[in-house]
Amino acid sequence: MATLRRKTKPSVEVATQARAQKTRDAILRAATRVFSRYGFAGGKIEQISRLSRTHDRMIYYYFGSKEKLFVEVLETAYARMNEAEAELEFDLAHPEQALTTVVHFVWHYYQAHPEMMTLLNSENLQQGKHIKKSGQVARLSSPAVQVLDQVLRAGVEKGLFRDDISARDLYIEIAALGYFYLSNRYTLSAFLSVDLHAADNLAHWKAFITDITLRSVRKWPVNAAVQSDAAQRALAEAR
Repeated sequence: MATLRRKTKPSVEVATQARAQKTRDAILRAATRVFSRYGFAGGKIEQISRLSRTHDRMIYYYFGSKEKLFVEVLETAYARMNEAEAELEFDLAHPEQALTTVVHFVWHYYQAHPEMMTLLNSENLQQGKHIKKSGQVARLSSPAVQVLDQVLRAGVEKGLFRDDISARDLYIEIAALGYFYLSNRYTLSAFLSVDLHAADNLAHWKAFITDITLRSVRKWPVNAAVQSDAAQRALAEAR
């Protein structure tokens, strides 16, 4: 009597897919290294294929073009930062400590992943013409902003934070304070005659950006909230 066999994907096909994914990942890692060092214009397909131990034609097979590969490198950089941030543990019952955790995460992530800053520097020199073609980048920004939105809401509910701060503005503030220092530390060190790479200066800036971020969101005491007419007009014009 014949027996029915459950159809399963052939092991050969599974192995083939695994090899293909391994090759694709190797190309992506190599492209990240090449583009972060030479930028989009300076990075060559030949360099990427050599570093990934593949062939030029395989890069075009998996990614279609140099530009599409570069866009995926950028998308991957954002996605990995989101994944790392998703692992953060903080208690919304303590909004200031939660915000401090986020600030410290961004600061340390930029230091641990300098390739992200150089990739973004390269793309900004191109006025973002490649990343604009991404179908993923707008979605990738949402998790980072949502984390800050949760922290802000918790702080407002407890009467600790102002209610006129947007998560988007806070995201830009935190990113800018860390990114500018680290991406410009070589020129700033020469210009200001100070070693901004030194451990004590890095620790100082970490403390500074933490303090200034917390100050920017804290709800002012009633007796300290009175502004001069000139300050009020300036604030109104800025809005």
